[in-house]
Amino acid sequence: MMKFKTALALLGYLMLSANLSAQTVDHSTMDHASHMATMGDTQRQAEVSERGQDVMPFSLDATTHIFIKNQTGGIQQVVAKNPSDATQVSFIREHLQEIRDQFLKGNFSAPSQIHGQNMPGLATLKAATAGQIMIDYKNIEGGAQLTYRSANADLILALHQWFDAQLSDHGNDAMSGHGNQAGMMKH
Repeated sequence: MMKFKTALALLGYLMLSANLSAQTVDHSTMDHASHMATMGDTQRQAEVSERGQDVMPFSLDATTHIFIKNQTGGIQQVVAKNPSDATQVSFIREHLQEIRDQFLKGNFSAPSQIHGQNMPGLATLKAATAGQIMIDYKNIEGGAQLTYRSANADLILALHQWFDAQLSDHGNDAMSGHGNQAGMMKH
């Protein structure tokens, strides 16, 4: 019964995503390859959303992921779209604290489970030795943030690739921030 409900929910999400994509994309200006790429992105985002439900305790629809690349790594923020939603804020903070602890131990299984083993930047991040990447946790208004820092240029590049992949995979539930912002982004 649970698999049926999950399949039904995924079907509804795919139909909604396809409908929204069709409404917001001007297909008359696209060649066939661009159209197929857009449809592929929509399908991948739906798959990532489905797998994310098994890993992230908060609702992707009720939150926004913000990725801010900078010269030493970057900042990942997750905020509730309604900052007064105490349940989502609590889930975000709990999850990001757990993720920080896992990442510092070299355990990147959560993003692998959501985005796949071949996620850009992930193999390089997994290969980092203890102390090569520093990760700080901070509560922010409506959620939490992780600040990633490294002195290793390859790891900084991997973090940037990893951020870009998440931006693509999370679609409308993610946004890019600016390198000079360290607090919560307004959205």
